[in-house]
This record gives sequence, structure tokens and C-alpha cells, in this order.
Amino acid sequence: MTASTLGRLFIDGALLAFLVGVAVQGARIRRNTSGSSLTIAIVGLASTFAAVVVMQVALLTHNFDLAYVAENNATFTPTIYSMTGMWSALEGSILLWALLLASLLVVVIIRYRHDVADRVVQWATLVFFAVAAFFVGLMAGPADPFVPNLIHSSQGAGPNALLQNNPLVAAHPPLLYAGFVGFTVPFVFAVAMLITGRVDERWPIRLRQWTVLAWGILSVGIVLGAWWSYQVLGWGGFWGWDPVENAALLPWLTATAYVHSIIVQDRRGLFRVWNLSLAIATFALTILGTFFTRSGVLQSVHAFSSSTLGPILIAFFAITVGGGTALIAWRGDRLRSPVGVDAALSREGLFVANNILFVGFAIVVLVGTAFPLLYEAINGGQVTVGAPYFSKVSVPVGALLLSLMALAPLAGWRKTDRHVLWSRVRTSAWFALAVVVVTWLAGIHRPALLLAYFLAAAAAGSALRTLSGSVRSARQRGDHWLRGLLGPTAGGMVVHLGVVMLSLGIISSTTLATKTEVALAEGQSTVVAGERITYLGLRDVHSELRDATELSVRVNGQSPLHPAITTFHGRDGQTVGTPAISSNF
Repeated sequence: MTASTLGRLFIDGALLAFLVGVAVQGARIRRNTSGSSLTIAIVGLASTFAAVVVMQVALLTHNFDLAYVAENNATFTPTIYSMTGMWSALEGSILLWALLLASLLVVVIIRYRHDVADRVVQWATLVFFAVAAFFVGLMAGPADPFVPNLIHSSQGAGPNALLQNNPLVAAHPPLLYAGFVGFTVPFVFAVAMLITGRVDERWPIRLRQWTVLAWGILSVGIVLGAWWSYQVLGWGGFWGWDPVENAALLPWLTATAYVHSIIVQDRRGLFRVWNLSLAIATFALTILGTFFTRSGVLQSVHAFSSSTLGPILIAFFAITVGGGTALIAWRGDRLRSPVGVDAALSREGLFVANNILFVGFAIVVLVGTAFPLLYEAINGGQVTVGAPYFSKVSVPVGALLLSLMALAPLAGWRKTDRHVLWSRVRTSAWFALAVVVVTWLAGIHRPALLLAYFLAAAAAGSALRTLSGSVRSARQRGDHWLRGLLGPTAGGMVVHLGVVMLSLGIISSTTLATKTEVALAEGQSTVVAGERITYLGLRDVHSELRDATELSVRVNGQSPLHPAITTFHGRDGQTVGTPAISSNF
């Protein structure tokens, strides 16, 4: 049996299993009976996993009888990039997505196996099976990864040069997909709660861990992607506001808003409509991001070639948004919170401001990303929206978010007297002022940069004060002090510290960078921004995979650095520039 036949057989088996899951769950709900669908989900997962194995074996053995392998692999492709070739193009990426989705479905069913009689769990399982069937169905139709190769190929084209130039290709895309898939859990339960009318605080609070997990995985994926971009010369640094970068950022922004607002629902019973809307919107934005990435409608170095997936994905997005909106409108009478925000100067009031900023910025990014597509559809012409548009908004939003990070953790619930809040913030403010003074003495005098450092230091001071309070409370209870660093509050403050460090890196690298061009003969030196750079020469490097020209430069007498221009064999000789990076604390 050929790899094409075997792979399609497993895809069809997975699709059949997930459709059976939808039918069985629907019958149970209709008959008001209960039971576990674990066996059906495991069959779907096993079939999907088997399809992945077939694809990986074909890639590792360079089986060019599959068109996907011939287009994204070559006899000279290293093993690691042969394996990652599965998500180097459209069809293989959908296969990886389906595997992650099937795995998560099994985990969710096992996690709530004792709640199979709960109508919320029953409906959530049905919707989850339907989502899994949709993605597997894409492979049974327009995104078939097992199409046979009708053109003989003895060598293969190889992956895109950018996808075999850095080992982060093994981590960045899978983490992004895992984060996207993780948001399916809060989505299916939000839909289930709305269908059943069970919109109290029990299920949203139980689901917070799933959202935090998906948000954390997506955050790591985005950071690794930024790190990868930083290591590719000519790409634009760690973030270029590329349409597909933005597609990953959009659900992250709404999920970040949700992670914060669900805390208020847990504590005060507020934001029921808002939180359900955010859960649905976050999942919908993962579908929209998939549309941007895999339909070919937007120009991007990340985007895959044009395909027939576009109309299908946009229809699924419309159904998700339209259906979610209709359910919220239907259950509007049950979604009213029993209380409201008592004062703007309170923790929940500041959380409202936090959510407005995140969701507002998501709208700005969405408009800027989709505008070229809308403009072309309406006027027939082409227009681009570049980094200046996004930067004009991201800078003030970042400053306001750092301000909220400095205030919100120290504010009380319901209402906070401004004098009491100042007494709590005062230490952080003095610490931030000291940081500004040290920065000034170090020779940095730009007002905007000093303000940014002040806000970042104030946010760090607030997080450290909250962590120290948690440690003190643990000691007073007789627990080990490390117990004070556990729990959602302390975890949130650790994340805040990470955001502060990331902000400082972004602020410094974008404002203190020096760019210049110099011409040096071998052995000559020059000074750039106080750094002595010596040109040591260049050499040509040839291998079966690539041809490269490497420079050798020494900075301040340290070990040589080797920036390179590399031309990869296959795909008409794509060329990639790789900078040399010297980094330390």
C-alpha cells in the first residue's frame, strides 16, 4: 500500500471517528442519557497520529511519491529539517493542528470523565468533536497532505530557506499551534454554558487553568518567533508587524484580557457577558489567523501559497462569531451580573481599563492587518499598512499598560482611597525614580526613554512588593517562604516581572540602536557606538545543503563573530542573511 493510500485511509478514519462522536453526543443529549466518548476520541487520535507517522516516515525517507514531500523536502535536507518539513507548508500544518486538537480532546474527556452527566460537559464535548471533524475534514478535502506526486522527482525542492536556517523552526510553529488549539477548550465550554443557560461562576473559574495554559504556550511561541526573526538579517528585528505575526498576536491580546477579567468574575461575579465574549472571540481570532496564514490572501514571508481554503475558513469564522453572538443575545437575561463596578479607583476598575487597552489594541491590529484585503476587495487596488501605523498605537498602549501594572496589584477591591493607594505605590515610585537617576548618570537623557524606564521600574516595584507580601503571609501561616511564591497571584506577578524585562529589552533595542555602513580592508578596525570592530576576513563555505560567504569580525578583542550570506540549494537557490549576535545581560 502506498503512503498516499495509507495516509488518506487514516485521515478518513479520523474524520469518521469525530463525526461518530458528534452523532453519539447529540443522541445522548437528545435522549437525556450520559456516557463517555473516550473510546471514540481515542480512535480519532490514533488515526490522526498514524497519519502523522506516515507523513514523518515519508519525509525522513525522502519518499517523493508524495507531492508534499517532493515540494518540501530534498535528499540533502538535514534530518531535523526533514522532520519539521511537516509544518513547512499548508497541508502538513493542518495535519499538525489536527493532531494537537485530537490529543487535547482526549485529555479534556479524561479530565471531566466524572462529569459526563453534566449537560455543560456533554455539549462541550459535542462542540469539540465538531471542531475536530472540521479540521480533519479540511485534509479530506482541499488540504490533502497525501496527494500523490504525478511528476517524477529524484531530489526534491527542499524546504523554504527560512525554514532550514534555524533550529527554532522545530519549536516556534508547534508552540503557536498548541496555543491556538488550547483556546478551543474555553470556547467549547463557553458555547455549552450559553446553550444550557448555566452561566454562573462555577465553570468559568474551573476553565481558567486551560486559558492560562494556552496563553502561556502561545506566549512562549511568540517570543521564540521574535527571537528567530532577530537572527535573520534583513527581516526587521524581533518584530516586523508582518500580517502573520499579527495573526498570532490577535488571540494573544484577547486571551490576555480574558486572563485578567476572569479574576474579577471569580472575586466579584462581574463581567459574565464580557468573559464569555472574550472566550469566543479568542477562538474566532485563531480561525481568522489561520485564514490569514493559509489562504494566501495576504502577502507575508510566513504565509503559504494561495489555496481553496480561504472561503471555507472565513465561513467557519463567520459561523463562530455569528453563532456566539446569537447565543449571547439569547441568554442575555441570565448574563446580568448581580453587582457592578463600585469605583474606577479599585482593582476591578483598573482591570476594566486593562481590558479596554488590550481589546482596543487588538481591534487596531486587526484593522491594520485586514485593511489591505478589504481595500483590494472594494477598490481593486493594492495598499500596504506598515510598521509606523502599528507603532503609533503600540507605544502609548504599552506605556498605559505599564502604568496599570504599577497600580492594579496594589489597589483594593470595590474602592481604594487615593491616599491609601499612594502609600502602597510610594515605594515603587521612589525605586523607579532611582532607576531614572542611574540611567541619567549613565548618559541616557532622552525624556521618552527615561519615562519608559520609570514606568517599567514602577511596574517591577509593584510586582516585587506583592511577592514580598505573599512571602510574609506564608511565613505568618507557618509555611515555608517558597509557598508564598505559589498560587495565581504570585504567578501573575512573576509574569509581570517577565513583561517588564521584555519591555526594557524592546524599549532599549528600538531606541538605542546604531546603524552605519563602513568599508574596511582585512585587518582594519573602526569604532561604532563605542565598540571597536575589526574585520578579519571572509571565507566561502560549501556543502550539499548550501553555499555561504562568512565574514569574520572581532568586537572589542573578543572571540570572532561570523555573519553570513547563505544560498540554499533547491527552490531556485533562495538566499538568507544571518547576522552575528553577541548578547549578554
